[in-house]
Amino acid sequence: MVEKEEVINKLLNGELKLHQIDKLTSNTREAVDIRRSFMEKISKAHLEHLANYSLNLEEALKRNIENPIGTIQIPVGIAGPLKLDGEHAQGDFYVPLATSEGALVASINRGCSAITEAGGATVRIADDKMTRGPVIKAKSVDDALKIKNWIIKNFKELKNAAEVTTRHGKLLEINPIVVVGRYLYPRFVYKTGDSMGMNMVTIATDNALNLLTHKTGAHVIALSGNMCVDKKPSALNLIEGRGKTLVAEVVIPKEIVEKKLKTTTEAILEVNISKNLIGSAISGSMGFNAQYANMIGALFLATGQDEAHIVEGSLGITTVENIDGNLYFSVTLPDVPLATIGGGTRLETARECLEIMGVYGSGKVGKFAEIVAGTVLAGELSLLGALAAGHLARAHKELGRG
Repeated sequence: MVEKEEVINKLLNGELKLHQIDKLTSNTREAVDIRRSFMEKISKAHLEHLANYSLNLEEALKRNIENPIGTIQIPVGIAGPLKLDGEHAQGDFYVPLATSEGALVASINRGCSAITEAGGATVRIADDKMTRGPVIKAKSVDDALKIKNWIIKNFKELKNAAEVTTRHGKLLEINPIVVVGRYLYPRFVYKTGDSMGMNMVTIATDNALNLLTHKTGAHVIALSGNMCVDKKPSALNLIEGRGKTLVAEVVIPKEIVEKKLKTTTEAILEVNISKNLIGSAISGSMGFNAQYANMIGALFLATGQDEAHIVEGSLGITTVENIDGNLYFSVTLPDVPLATIGGGTRLETARECLEIMGVYGSGKVGKFAEIVAGTVLAGELSLLGALAAGHLARAHKELGRG
C-alpha cells in the first residue's frame, strides 16, 4: 500500500508523473484509484461511474491501455435473428451492437427481420489482406527506379525477411510501388490470419526494409508513408481493398418490401440512385452508401476492434435493382480490418460479445467478417426503406428523443 494523499500531492507538485504510479505499487486497482482521485481533484468532477468496472485492468495494462483511471460504459443492444448463407457464417445470428444513438438497433433489427423473412442474405469475403506502405527517399529519380526494380526482382528475399518475424503472416506482394520525384512508396500486402495484423505487418515490413537498406543503400524516411492506407478514407483502399473485402446481397420479395419496410422497390431504388450514388459523387464522398459507419462502429465498439478503423469501414457502395418488382439489395465493403484474437478482443466484454455470435478465438475471423457484412446489409436496407417511406424523422423523434 502507498500513501494515497502523498502520491496525489506529488502529482500536483509535478514531482511524479502519472505513468510512474504503476511502479509505486503492485496493485493495479490501487494505481487506477490514485490516478482517478488525482483527476477528480484537478477537474472538480466526481468520477463514480468511471470507477465501476469488471474488466481486469491488470491484464489490459499489459497491451491495451496506459495510465488507466477506469472504464466507460456504452449500452449494448441486440439485433436479430439475422439469417445468413455464407461460406463461414450459416444460420441465424444475434448481433450485439454498442451505441448511444437511439433508433439504430431498432432500425438494424427491422432490416434483420426483412432479410430473414426473405430467406436470408448471401455473404462472401471477396478479398483478405493487410498492408503497410513505407516511404523511402532515394538520391535521385534514377536511383528511385533502381530501388523499385530491385524490389521487384528480389521479392522472394524480402518475403523471407518479412515472414521470419511471424508465424501467421504471409507477404503476398509488394504492389503498387509508386515513385514521386525521388521518393518511393512500396505497398507491402500481407495475409494475417485471425489477427487484424497491423502490429504483425509493421514488424515484418521493418525487417524487410532492413534487408532493402543493406542491399541498396535506400533511406527509409518512415515505416508508414500513408500508402497503407491506415485509419483514413482512401480511394486506394476503395479500389484495392484492405482488411476484409466483404459483399452481401439479398432479394426481398415485393410483398415483404411493402409489409416490413412500408415502401416500394422503385422508391428504394430512386433513393439509392439520388442519395448514395449521385449525392455521394457530387459531394466528393468515397462512401457511396447511407450509413455503413453506424453498423461498423457499433460492432467494433462491442467486440474490441480498433475504433480508428471505423473510418475505413465507412467506405463502400450500395447497389439496388428492381427484379420484376422484387428488391435486389447489396452492400460492398472493400476495407474492413477486424480480428477475433489479440488487441481489444482480449477484453472481457469484447470476448462476451464475440461469443454471442460464436466467433471468439482462432479460426473464427471469416465467420465474424460475414456476420459484419450481413449486419451492414440489414442496417443499410432499413435506413433506405425509412427514407423511401418518409419515416426517418418520425423514428428518430420516437426512439432517439424518447
